[in-house]
Amino acid sequence: MYKIIGADGKEYGPIGTELLRQWIGEGRVNGQTRVLEEGAAEWKTIAQVPALEALVNSAPPPTAPGPIAIAPGPRNNPYAVAGMTLGILALTLGVCCCYGLPFSVPGIICSSIALSQIKGDPVYQQGKGQAIAGLVLSVLSILLGILLLALGIALTTPDVLRRIQRL
Repeated sequence: MYKIIGADGKEYGPIGTELLRQWIGEGRVNGQTRVLEEGAAEWKTIAQVPALEALVNSAPPPTAPGPIAIAPGPRNNPYAVAGMTLGILALTLGVCCCYGLPFSVPGIICSSIALSQIKGDPVYQQGKGQAIAGLVLSVLSILLGILLLALGIALTTPDVLRRIQRL
């Protein structure tokens, strides 16, 4: 039986040869570890104890851990970002300039593609909220354009009718 002083400076033991062999294999103990044999008065290194020297020399060196594989994390779907950007442009330009349609249709297309790709690979694709926002804004832009067109026609109709009546 033996007592050892660990790397943390604490005394462990008494331990048997088998446990010591296991700790050497795990790399917890090496030839420089201080050991006290049962009945001995003086601490020695494991390499200085003839009965333990063979354990240290015959043990394979502890293996270092292999390379760590890091899986890529989820990333924003570029179509989702494009769809949301086009939806914002479509709504903004549709309200102030009535030129939102050229941005609405591509916004709907990009957002639809993004939703399809995110549904197909939800582990590595994210941005579902952006795609939905782009889709909603693009559709809202088209509806707003139709509403403004109808409002424009409704407001100019009485003037057209008065001009027709004058003729």
